Amino acid sequence: MDHQAASPADKLDQPTRQFYLDTLEVLDRSGVPYCVAGAYALAAHAGIIRHTKDLDVFLRREDLPRATEAFAKAGYRIEHTHPHWLAKAFAPDPVDAFIDMIFRAASGIWEVDREWLDHAKPGEVIGHLKPLCAAEELIWSKAMVMERHRFDGADIAHVIHSRGPSLDWDRLLNRARGHEGILLGHLACYRYIYPREADYVPIPVMQELLRRIAEQSKPDVPVCRGPMLSWEQYLPDVKKRGMIDGRLKPWGTLTQAEIDQWTKAPK
Repeated sequence: MDHQAASPADKLDQPTRQFYLDTLEVLDRSGVPYCVAGAYALAAHAGIIRHTKDLDVFLRREDLPRATEAFAKAGYRIEHTHPHWLAKAFAPDPVDAFIDMIFRAASGIWEVDREWLDHAKPGEVIGHLKPLCAAEELIWSKAMVMERHRFDGADIAHVIHSRGPSLDWDRLLNRARGHEGILLGHLACYRYIYPREADYVPIPVMQELLRRIAEQSKPDVPVCRGPMLSWEQYLPDVKKRGMIDGRLKPWGTLTQAEIDQWTKAPK
């Protein structure tokens, strides 16, 4: 985190800045609905400035072919790096930068839908107004990131601390349907972290999550949902302890081939 920078783009060199602006213009001209997430959405919703070398864009799966075609026509190299959740468009040499086009969680838990994009609001991206991911969807996109080397819980707490009084809790509760325990955990942590502003997370919201959890039935087989949170840390449960990977259909949304490909992929 850079406390001296005022924008995630402040440390970008000019060719990289121009590449990002050009790629967003390509998307604008293509008519593909999208919103910018990552460091720019976090800066807008939480005031946390983080310098990164990539640009994260959320779009719908059905719009990905149109987006990649537009980038290819504009002369960018396209890579379907992880076909079950994202593709990349790379800057021409010698610029070392790329844009991530994300349509789904790596775990398959969530997928970008029309409502996700409809709630985007204009915000600053490299000195220009572009659609930014809404706070509610930003929280949900980060809720399952619990790797050993990366945990987005602090980002969630910071967004709630900044946006709590204005959050659409009904929409966030709908996003969490079927995965209420994850959201409840983050909300409980928030109330612990910020005791003075604990009521930014209303108790009735937590009670509703608890009610739903109490009504959920237990599976008849040993399912481990850990891989939904960390692709690596719960592999012993699946590989050595005979448990079923919670990402796998019908318990999750991924096929075994998608799981295997993601497990083996460079991270």
